Amino acid sequence: MLGAGSWGTALATVIARNGHDAALWARRPDLAEAINRHRENPDYLDGFALPDRITATADLATALDGAKAALLATPSSTLRGMCQAIAPYIPEGIPIALACKGVEKRTGLLLSEVVSEELPGHPVGAVSGPTFARETALDHPTAATVAFPFSYADRLDPGRSPAARMALTLSGSGFRPYVSDDLVGVEVGGAVKNVIAIACGIMSGAGFAENTRAALITRGIDEMKLLATALGGRRETVTGLSGAGDLTLTCSSTTSRNMSLGHQLGQGIPRPNCFDGRPTVVEGEVNAISVTDLARRVGVPMPICETVNAVLHQGADIRQAFSALWARPIEAEPFALDLSFDHPAPQTLQIGGSS
Repeated sequence: MLGAGSWGTALATVIARNGHDAALWARRPDLAEAINRHRENPDYLDGFALPDRITATADLATALDGAKAALLATPSSTLRGMCQAIAPYIPEGIPIALACKGVEKRTGLLLSEVVSEELPGHPVGAVSGPTFARETALDHPTAATVAFPFSYADRLDPGRSPAARMALTLSGSGFRPYVSDDLVGVEVGGAVKNVIAIACGIMSGAGFAENTRAALITRGIDEMKLLATALGGRRETVTGLSGAGDLTLTCSSTTSRNMSLGHQLGQGIPRPNCFDGRPTVVEGEVNAISVTDLARRVGVPMPICETVNAVLHQGADIRQAFSALWARPIEAEPFALDLSFDHPAPQTLQIGGSS
């Protein structure tokens, strides 16, 4: 497990609890030492006792020595550098599963494409779904999707496919994985949901309630579907755990950093002052740019993501941006019904109240 943040630590816990040895790589030697000495992760998952089969290290060669699979739980913005760093040490041909979500900012590549570029010859997949790290570590009933492309050999013997083997490794008392061969659909859902969650947080922080959140979730799923199918994924994947499931969870609680950031912005807190001024990686903030750039490149309209990007990165006023979102031309919900006409321009949304 490469990445000793909350989610990497939680997944290592799942693996160790299922009877497997898990090497947990931490960027900082002092954190690795603290994990081994105190049997907890004091920085990211404090107060939770880690299984004895987890061994932390800050040395990549040690972490990957003899590994039969690798999971990457580093921030999406550092993924390419991480792949380059592990290239000399990773055992030949072992499966690599992404436990991070996003689209690379500079290239517009899905994260699996980044890994395949830097580490050719490895099956590359993802573990994704509606999962808060602490609840997963506490063994609360949790479900997620394990997605890898299926080769011809995998279809002849699905039980030996990388997806099935990874799912069996993760499967334990409270953790229930499902297997998918639609890696594109799973990755798109994971990247887009973080951006939509910021939108939900903004509107919640501004004083709006359940009608608004339900509308953003539902139309956000539609944006996921459009982008997934444009890239070769399947619409039904987006309605599953890695799409609608993950989106619903992330948009329902400020436990999510994406929802929390939006909520603070909606309350009028300047971005530098969010999270009490602590530097906090928020994947949706990074991916607001890359997701919208990718959508424009493939000709997919994603107005919610565009609105979030405008607020976060283009200096747009929250009230005006979300008022414009609600005043977009009236469209049909089933695309088979082809119509569009101007909205009669509602009044500007009253940020800070729900009137």
